Amino acid sequence: MGNEHSYHVLAWWSSGKAGLAKCDSAPNALHFAAPPQFGGVEERWSPEDLLLCALASCFTTTFRTLADHSNFPFTDLEVDVQGTVGKVESGYAFSEIAIRPKLTITSDEWREPAARLLEKA
Repeated sequence: MGNEHSYHVLAWWSSGKAGLAKCDSAPNALHFAAPPQFGGVEERWSPEDLLLCALASCFTTTFRTLADHSNFPFTDLEVDVQGTVGKVESGYAFSEIAIRPKLTITSDEWREPAARLLEKA
């Protein structure tokens, strides 16, 4: 495995206030729109949702890799990511993003290694 990896996403407006995004690694396009609070439509992924999803999925996959390399057994990992967007001088920006993992381990003897791996991830 090399030290550099490239990824590609293409996004376009499909109609009205909604768009589509497609990446090279997945067969299905993703429907997105601005959130309703910013004049978008409901029941679509928003850029804000996608950013938080990227953080949650990155944390989850990173933890899984670290756990595999450490022979660390765990039962489940749930990652809750919440963000707050607020008005700033140039428009809107995230003022806070909190990542809250909930790890289920097989026994208390794994508590310290679990904390180290969560911190590392």
